Amino acid sequence: MIDINIDALLPHRDRMKLVDEVIEVNEQTAVTRSTVTESWPLFEENYVTPIVLIELVAQTAGISLGWTELKNMGINSKGKGWLVGIKEAAFYLERIPLNSRIITESRKVFDFDNYKEISGIARIKGEIAGKITVQVVQSDP
Repeated sequence: MIDINIDALLPHRDRMKLVDEVIEVNEQTAVTRSTVTESWPLFEENYVTPIVLIELVAQTAGISLGWTELKNMGINSKGKGWLVGIKEAAFYLERIPLNSRIITESRKVFDFDNYKEISGIARIKGEIAGKITVQVVQSDP
């Protein structure tokens, strides 16, 4: 685990903040750990639907993008707004049980100006739970 302030990298708070720990981060990749709780969006009974993995990939990508911005622009960087679109999503289970620990990896696969394409894989107990590709457009500074 890396000692990093997730709140400084992501605007998400309360029940929308899904990332608990940063395992690895650099300009191309981030790996995070999250645990499903009752407060998560899409939680019902004792599980969440795998659609939540899209948000996990987006937040994990945000860790890498935010870390890069912080590294390049310093603590006073104001951040940029994002528009995120789902290019592809494949889920390999119907439900994710309460207290599941999810390891999510995001990798930047395309970067041109303010457009980025990010590929992510979410794993539970080493097994692939989902593969997601998102497109990220950042506003101009």
